[in-house]
Formats: sequence, structure tokens, C-alpha cells
Amino acid sequence: MENHFTDRMNQDRAEIEHYLTCAFAAEPRYARLQDAMEYSLLAGGKRIRPILVLETCRLCGGDIQAALPFAGAVEMIHTYSLIHDDLPAMDNDDLRRGRPTNHVVYGEATAILAGDALLTAAFEQLTKAELPAEQIVEAVRCLSQLAGSAGMVGGQALDMAGESRTLSREELELLQRLKTGALISASAELGCIAAGGSFEQRAQVRTYAQALGQAFQIRDDMLDVISSREELGKPVGSDQAKDKSTFASALGLETCAVLVEQLTRHGIEALKDFEDAGFHIWLAKSLAQRIR
Repeated sequence: MENHFTDRMNQDRAEIEHYLTCAFAAEPRYARLQDAMEYSLLAGGKRIRPILVLETCRLCGGDIQAALPFAGAVEMIHTYSLIHDDLPAMDNDDLRRGRPTNHVVYGEATAILAGDALLTAAFEQLTKAELPAEQIVEAVRCLSQLAGSAGMVGGQALDMAGESRTLSREELELLQRLKTGALISASAELGCIAAGGSFEQRAQVRTYAQALGQAFQIRDDMLDVISSREELGKPVGSDQAKDKSTFASALGLETCAVLVEQLTRHGIEALKDFEDAGFHIWLAKSLAQRIR
């Protein structure tokens, strides 16, 4: 069964890669802007968020082909956030997904513009979905809310403000619920919206995704301590070097491991009313145990 889900994930990823590769192919090329956009957008990665869009659409009885523009939009938002997070004014990282970060290759100005362009393009992608207008409007509302100041960007602001001071567990949970969890939640909700899912289904996949997002971040904090630069494809120990509070530093690795397990169980339980949530259950367990 695990091989079946791995194959399905790889098929989803291939669909997403093709969609992203074609996204800007017909556009005019201005200076090095599109090159910089595609440098980060097509750099690979796990593609967890767009895969979650497609598989949640499937879970709620929809056609994943119709959800591809929503999946592409989420990955563009995620990629822009990584480009900006890596900038010298933010985390000042020089490695992402195993290669130099965008600003190292293209310069800070072009990296900022590439992020801006990907953010804007994401909402254009939503409008390309062959779905009823009311579902597209709801998708725009959902993604703009969870990716903006009340979601991901707000979390990044809290992250920057929290440097060089010790955050409480409550502060950490809020920060990561916004910075990491909000876009993961948006991914699941967009999949449900694309499928025309019910209010109850959307609430259930939201609960699942929120638990998944928190477990994902706690595991990420753990890996920053126990993994290596080669395994992760990005710097390790950077949070400690910047004196950032993390779940690992605040709670310790053993407590973090227990929390990841508890959150994973909570997320899985939220999907108990779905007829076949096998992929989502497998995904949650896989992410909880990941080593990179």
C-alpha cells in the first residue's frame, strides 16, 4: 500500500512540475526576471502543498485536473515566500534546496522582484481554473487571507520580531500556525473548494491541515538540530545561530517527538468521516517521520 501512495504522490508531483514548467513559457522575457522566477519555482522540493491541493480535491470527490491551477497558485506563493525569507534583510541564507539562493545568483533587487511577480501570478492562476465563478472567488478569498497579514506574512513578521528573545510556547504556536500552518491549511481548503466540497468537509480538512502544519514545523525544528546541510539541502543550525526560539529549543527533542505523534493522530482523526482518507493518513505519518 505504501508503494501505491508513493506512486500516486509521484504522479501528482509530475503533473505539478509540468504545470509549473509551462506557467511562464509564453510570457515575454524582461531582463532576468522570468529566469529568476523559474530558478526558484522549478527547483524541485517536496511539493507537499500543491500535492495536498490535488489529493484533497480527490478526497472530496473532485477532478484533480480542475484543481491544478489552484495547486500551481499555492506553490507560487510558497516559492515567493522562500525567496523573500532567504534575503539578507530576513534570514540571510545562501542555500535552498541544495543550491545557491535566488539573491545569491540574481542579486537582491531581482530576487525581490521575482518574489513579487510570483505572488501576483498566483492569483492569476486561480482565475484559470475551469470551475464555477463562485468557487474561484472563494479560492481567491481563502488564499489571500491565509497567505497575507492574517496568515503567512503575519507569521513571518512575528518570526522577525521574535529574534534575540525567548518566546513562550503559546507565542511559538501562534507564529508557526501563521507562518507555516496557514499555507498548508489553504492548500487543503483550496482542494475542497475545487471539488465543491461541503462546509463540513472543509472544516474537517482544515483541522487535518492545521495539525499537519504544526507537526511539520515541529519536525522541521528538530531536523535543524539533528540533520545535516547535505541531507536538508539548506543550512542547519541557523535558528540557533540567529538566536531564534524554536520548538526544539523551547521544549527539547523528546517532547517535540511526542507532540509530532499527538498532532499526527489528531489530524488523522479529523478525517474519520471520509470514505477513503488513506493517502492523507499515509502523508501525515510520512511527514512526521521524515529525515529531510
